[in-house]
Amino acid sequence: MPEIDITDKIGYTLLKKGIIDFETLEKSLKMKDSEENKKNRKNLGQILVSEFGADHDAVFREVANLYAFREIYLQDEKVDEARIAFVKKMVDALPDQQREMMVQSKMLPFKYDERQTDKLIIIAADPTDRNLPVVARSFNVKKYEICYVRLKDLQALMEKVAPAQNEFLKLLQSEEGATIGQDLAKEDESVDEDALEAEINKSAIVNLFEGCIVEAVRRGVSDVHIVAAEGNKTNFMFRVDGNLQVWHCQENTMPEAVMAVVKDRTKNVDRFEREMSQDGFIQRTIDGHQLRFRVSIMPIVTTEFKNKFESCVIRVLDDRKVITDLEKLGLQGPARGFFYKAIQKPQGIIILTGPTGSGKSTTLIAALYQVIDPTVNVLTIEEPVEYIIKGARQLKIGPKMSFEQSIRGILRHDPDIVLVGEMRDKVTAETAIKLANTGHLVFSTLHTNDAPSAVARLYKMGIEPFLIAYAINIIVAQRLIRTLCKICKQPIDDSEKNDLLKFGFSEEDVNQYTFYKAVGCDKCGGGYKGRAAIHEALYFTKAIKDIILNAGEKVDENAIRDQASKDGMWTLRRSGMERMKEGSTSLEEVISTTVEEE
Repeated sequence: MPEIDITDKIGYTLLKKGIIDFETLEKSLKMKDSEENKKNRKNLGQILVSEFGADHDAVFREVANLYAFREIYLQDEKVDEARIAFVKKMVDALPDQQREMMVQSKMLPFKYDERQTDKLIIIAADPTDRNLPVVARSFNVKKYEICYVRLKDLQALMEKVAPAQNEFLKLLQSEEGATIGQDLAKEDESVDEDALEAEINKSAIVNLFEGCIVEAVRRGVSDVHIVAAEGNKTNFMFRVDGNLQVWHCQENTMPEAVMAVVKDRTKNVDRFEREMSQDGFIQRTIDGHQLRFRVSIMPIVTTEFKNKFESCVIRVLDDRKVITDLEKLGLQGPARGFFYKAIQKPQGIIILTGPTGSGKSTTLIAALYQVIDPTVNVLTIEEPVEYIIKGARQLKIGPKMSFEQSIRGILRHDPDIVLVGEMRDKVTAETAIKLANTGHLVFSTLHTNDAPSAVARLYKMGIEPFLIAYAINIIVAQRLIRTLCKICKQPIDDSEKNDLLKFGFSEEDVNQYTFYKAVGCDKCGGGYKGRAAIHEALYFTKAIKDIILNAGEKVDENAIRDQASKDGMWTLRRSGMERMKEGSTSLEEVISTTVEEE
């Protein structure tokens, strides 16, 4: 039997254990032997994780086992304040270059060996990283041993001892001030643009803006708001879990100068245009990931009429947050079954409704990933395109091809599955519904409060009732509710249980489940951390179709709602109540997010 190369042996082991498939192994081995990889010198395990999305721990546990690296389980170790202080002291003593290399290589000094007190135990998520010996030597120890540890465990410890530094904010702190010269003329018309440019270049605003973007990504912010205010102030705000909070207030700086810096770093916007709305985008690589930011700039009015102030909103488009697995959306109860049934049909339209920022696009993209297949042509019409969807052709809307033109042209482009970003008017809605009625599977969104009112909205747009009845598979209304912080949430007091009964819970529910309330700690925002979706899924049964077909002057929303409830639909409020039973949200949050059922 021929001798197996150890790298092939790793691939064979991973294949045998079902961690990767044969096709992935074949492609990764080709990539490993390619000319390009001779420069990067990535091993098979690293290629599988970085290029093919293989599970990091599943791969490197096998790699560590094969190369005889010992595994350390941090749960079994005593990681107390003294241990954290020891690790931090060793990390802080490293030169900047080695410290950066340590973070990139995902390694940490952990402890001295109990049996050999001069030997340092170093933990690493990838014990085969070629930079490990370079950093290990920088700890100035005679002996060391590299041990494998799970990536998640290592990252948790890394956050405590070596939190990611924001270089821009570090530079900002070292600057003496971030002020723009006050001798510049106040009136916009007479601002000397050259002088303004010189002052911007001398100031720290550039570092403030770049630092703000980095911080937003690391904190999981969905939007950054930069708003000019009276008295030479500019507010920087972050939207976290749906709520805005002030991150920084830049004082003694002309808001025009701050906005000029933002515009200079944004593509497709004109720095000197201050009286019309503008849309652009920014691309940055942060912590090794390439991210896009969608920028919207609008002129605003303040009490200082002579100044042309603007407001800027930057949407953070982090591809790492895109959910491709429908299971992870957390569809509850009957909504899950209805939704899967609707997307598995060969034709028809799936409509998501809800306000801006309710996660409609996230749900649609996750659904689309379930049906994308090399045998079908998937086309999307979005304005703007936020996330790149692998396996779909995303049409580019621009001055020469509008949203309406593209939706008309799509019929001639031989589609199987179509995503229409939004049914914004009769033309868009009519085309989307015609596509659904001519053998295509269509996904789209609509801005309505709940699922039954989406039917009425389409009817008011002028869409024929028979088209609505036979084209739609399902309408799903969605909201995002804040979830309670797992660290500080507390069970409600007995005195508050009466409120649950008034809200609609039964005596049996109150006695059977533990309900929680928000408290607040240093790890969360006022008792809440993260968000979860609640859904109202209106599946088009024969009874629902009959109600629509028999509609006269207007669609009877209440009749649709009553019939849907008989068919098993949970309302948004009911879905929120189920989240409360799970212990993931509070009564206050469900009340503020959903409306009372009539």
